[in-house]
Amino acid sequence: MKYISNIVKATTLLSVSAMLVLSSCNKDLEQFATPVNTPPTDPSGLSLGATLAANADDSLYYRMVVKAGLNNLLANKTTYFTLFVPGNAAMRQFITAASGGLVPPGVPDEIFSGFIVNNLPAATANAIVSYNTIPQVIRTSNIPSTFPNFQYPSILNPAPAVSALLRLTTFPSTANGAWVNNVPLSGVNAEAANGIIHHTAAVTTPPQRFLWDRINTDAQLTYLKAAINRADSGTASPGYLQGVLLNIGANLTVFAPTDDAFKATITGAAYKVILPLVTQQLTALYISGGMTPADAATQAAIDAPPIALGQATTLASSPTVFSNPALYGVLTAENVKGILVYHLFGNRAFTNNFPTTPTAKPTLLNTVITAHPGVIINATFGTPFVTNATIKGAFNTTDANILINASPLTPDPLGTSDQHYTNGVLHKIDQVLLPAQL
Repeated sequence: MKYISNIVKATTLLSVSAMLVLSSCNKDLEQFATPVNTPPTDPSGLSLGATLAANADDSLYYRMVVKAGLNNLLANKTTYFTLFVPGNAAMRQFITAASGGLVPPGVPDEIFSGFIVNNLPAATANAIVSYNTIPQVIRTSNIPSTFPNFQYPSILNPAPAVSALLRLTTFPSTANGAWVNNVPLSGVNAEAANGIIHHTAAVTTPPQRFLWDRINTDAQLTYLKAAINRADSGTASPGYLQGVLLNIGANLTVFAPTDDAFKATITGAAYKVILPLVTQQLTALYISGGMTPADAATQAAIDAPPIALGQATTLASSPTVFSNPALYGVLTAENVKGILVYHLFGNRAFTNNFPTTPTAKPTLLNTVITAHPGVIINATFGTPFVTNATIKGAFNTTDANILINASPLTPDPLGTSDQHYTNGVLHKIDQVLLPAQL
């Protein structure tokens, strides 16, 4: 395929150092909100634990607090906390799912409570309650409405063997309503003697996997996986990009093009290069067969497009396109890396925190090319969830669509948007974002 070497001349891809990816991620790790710890209005009143116990609609969550062994902590009036508490309706949905349907909807609350007491592992209860507990007082007036979601550390340490100081963070926001992560708050600012309670419309569970775990196992992201492996080629395993996606301390947003998105981009880029070459070859062939130059050019213009498209489609038909030695001079590790970091934010952005008008935002590519225009993001809201969200690369002709979950809170591994992991958020998109002209 003589056209392969010409792709280099027709594609202006931006290169970036993987070490700069790492440094840009680490810049964001220490950005926590300044502790508020404003004393509650009635420090002589009920503690957080007693407040939960006294509220009938918190009875199932209170049962989980007790199962978690955290009731004494929340009853201590000398320490301040903010709790994100799902009401009984949300707890029933959670227990039905956690039980695998063994506790069906509509049974008495005693059955749901019994499942928590007898079947829910104490470690699971502890992880959920700890993740929903922030060791400071945060009223909604203290929660930023700016983009992206600001992170607040919970009391959950997901890997104490790594560090005793490690904490999973939660991401409240007051942009476009009140939220924690991508879960809407159904009630806010309930005062207790030692803290604040915000009620959530669903149980907010701690993330369980790394971003790489999703990319590595998703049948719709095989090209993205191959591209990451190509970007990391020549470096010790797991490689820089894969290492970031496996780094528990990273804080990223990944816009993940689907396989169909990669196929379309690679096919389109290759076709632009192949078409004039095939046209030239056919013209010469027809002239050698006796046609006049004018007739040969006319016939070649008719015959070349389907041939060129077929060759381009074949080239893009498998993720092995990134590991094809014939393409190493084109899809260099640095070129691929440059495109991939253009799909990363160095912070965690749920769609509910997106602006409602098209707004330019920087990507990790801007840590190297500061003048780059970044990407443009935009979201449309229903009640209350995002119904449509887009992101547009600087050299894309149309917006890429974020593939919004069929059900608003569809979790890993089936969801397509707002997929929450220990080191970031993943949104599937239907185009490859282009930082430069192809």
